[in-house]
Amino acid sequence: MSSQIRGGTRWKRFALVMVPSIAATAVVGVGLAQGALAASFAVSGQDFKVTTDKLDGTNLIQYGSVANGHDLKTGAEAHHPVTISGFSHAEITNMCQSLVTPTPLGNITMKLQTGTKAGKPAVADNLYLDVAELDADAEFTKLDIGVAVGDPSNPTKPQAGTVASPYAFAQRAEKAVLTNVKQKAWATTAGTFKLPDLKLRLLGGDQPCYQDSAVN
Repeated sequence: MSSQIRGGTRWKRFALVMVPSIAATAVVGVGLAQGALAASFAVSGQDFKVTTDKLDGTNLIQYGSVANGHDLKTGAEAHHPVTISGFSHAEITNMCQSLVTPTPLGNITMKLQTGTKAGKPAVADNLYLDVAELDADAEFTKLDIGVAVGDPSNPTKPQAGTVASPYAFAQRAEKAVLTNVKQKAWATTAGTFKLPDLKLRLLGGDQPCYQDSAVN
């Protein structure tokens, strides 16, 4: 069975109908084994933007959760609703990740690019993504909607410390292919993440991977 969905997915829509939303992103130096994160794991006070031409993933598991962290300006505790998407394996073509940070010298953009050469995508195993917003074209193969997060038949298991009931709503697919991806995310973890032809730059001003568009 094959199921195909075209269009964009955003958190407000996910909150209503839990529409499939998968994303691709990387973190420099990530090398955490699946399950290595403790329950006290907290995200930073900034989300980051990612674009990719294509993400080809296997054994998707996806469910809603909350990323716990702190407000960047006040330091107060903050909670961010996210879609957690897990893949046992993913290949990511032409990926850009950016983070704009205010400094006394003005805004500075950290931009990472990888998987830009033909035939050399970025490759991740046991990949988990904490996604806040996503726009993409998506195609799913053997999609099951409404399974439990803790279903023992899930090839990809929820990561340790995830804020979700083992019986909460989830969905899974044998294969997921996303193209023209734009997303905001709070965190990424992976067992291994290979980033070929990695380029990391610090740029003056606001130079993210994409500019925000008006909300539909």
